[in-house]
Amino acid sequence: MSGGRGSSSGNPAEQPEASEPNQSSSSSSSSSSSSSSSSSSSSRGRRTADRQQVDIQPASEEDVDLAEVLAYLLRRGQVRLVHGSGATGLQLVQSYSDSDEDSDGAWDGRLGDRYNPPGNLLLIQRSLSTGMRFDVFCSSFSHGECSRIRTHFLPNYVSHKDTYQQKAFCGVYSEDGSMFLSACQDQNIRLYDTTRGRFHLRRTVKARDVGWSVLDVCFTPDGQNVLYSSWSDYIHLCSIDGDSENHTALDLNPDERRFCVFSLAASTDGNEILGGANDGCLYVFDLEQNKRTLKIDAHEDDVNAVAFADSSSQLLFSGSDDALCKVWDRRTLREDRPQPVGQLAGHRDGITFIHSKGDARYLISNSKDQSIKLWDIRKFSPKEGLAASRLAVTQQNWDYRWQQVPQRALKRHKLTGDTSVMTYRGHGVLHTLIRSRFSPEFSTGQRFIYSGCSTGKIISESHRSGYFPPRVSLSGHDACVRDVSWHPYEDNIVSSSWDGAVRMWEHRQTHPLEEERERV
Repeated sequence: MSGGRGSSSGNPAEQPEASEPNQSSSSSSSSSSSSSSSSSSSSRGRRTADRQQVDIQPASEEDVDLAEVLAYLLRRGQVRLVHGSGATGLQLVQSYSDSDEDSDGAWDGRLGDRYNPPGNLLLIQRSLSTGMRFDVFCSSFSHGECSRIRTHFLPNYVSHKDTYQQKAFCGVYSEDGSMFLSACQDQNIRLYDTTRGRFHLRRTVKARDVGWSVLDVCFTPDGQNVLYSSWSDYIHLCSIDGDSENHTALDLNPDERRFCVFSLAASTDGNEILGGANDGCLYVFDLEQNKRTLKIDAHEDDVNAVAFADSSSQLLFSGSDDALCKVWDRRTLREDRPQPVGQLAGHRDGITFIHSKGDARYLISNSKDQSIKLWDIRKFSPKEGLAASRLAVTQQNWDYRWQQVPQRALKRHKLTGDTSVMTYRGHGVLHTLIRSRFSPEFSTGQRFIYSGCSTGKIISESHRSGYFPPRVSLSGHDACVRDVSWHPYEDNIVSSSWDGAVRMWEHRQTHPLEEERERV
């Protein structure tokens, strides 16, 4: 987590975040139109013919893209998607406005006969206007179609949620999205109720044994406890269930006099805690046994990021200031002779954060070389790649915590042996360990990578070619955005910034007529 080589010594008070600074990085739409009729009578005749055709010969699935149909109705405000039960986890709900103006006659007035809706769309729209529920219709959408639809409703509007007197370091949603956890340099951990569209402060917990700041937080999978770490020999576990507040210090028994866990992750079953520390080691603490069960000498420098590869919790990912990502298999791991199953090389400077896609295949890494890389662990880096990355790191003689990025550090060509799938640029990684993540599976199909930025922005970029939009930049903070968290089921992102602000980014619809005219 240190800035340049040999910059990790000293007192935390003298070197704010002596091993804890870094950051992260990216639209097209299509429309169709048809020429208007020469007279209102011919237009009415065509609509009558369309209605007759709908009643007699409904269009087949091949005649209409159902995803586009639903996207159109969503833009018109006639239906809305909610998180619920069903084959796709979505329900199609009747609009609040069911006037005759919004029935099939509305095509003429709102779009000027420039768009000919498919027969299925007219049938759906007319049925909605009569109060008919479309559970059967909704079930015909695959999960992929639903997530593709929701990419048209990415966050574009910011609202203020809270302000602290000091820097906000961490902010994450719980697994079910019902709570938001925030950690600030004022040593307070705040828990917000985010159910039913709320964002209300539920509880404030005073963190214990804090040096410099709380540096990482996470929920346990059951949502009953939170974990946090700082410059301390301990990871702290705090119960948030009910009115009581129970703190438990989990002793990692490190050998270093000055010790800090920069990154935390909880196993899927909630029994184990994974941590990465400034001594270059990975730690596993077993909550049932109440002791450290594994210590791996993993990297040559600070371990700034750790993650479980999937729900099995057998594969571990780690990222370090040595610019390498490593993959570990606990089934073959020996503490006395630790060997990773593979290594990923291609960054030129230290890694600040990693995030697993959860499929034991893909992960992303954010780096001080001002890039995010997408990796496929089926393709590890060769020896020449490891050597090239190590050499590039030794040539870095600037400190990202205090200095601006030198031009020589912005090299674009790939290193020899770089096996990354993609490299993303355009965000700033300065001052602190800035986070970048995959977007949620439910609402987006994980097709976006989004990140904080040292310039106070949130950067979102599609990692799949051909998807809308390829890149989004959201501005709204006066200092670096260290953490970002996308709601697992709703279309909003919460950003936590060093300007002390916590803000929410949501999708706000323009007037249906204006939006449709832009698309036509």
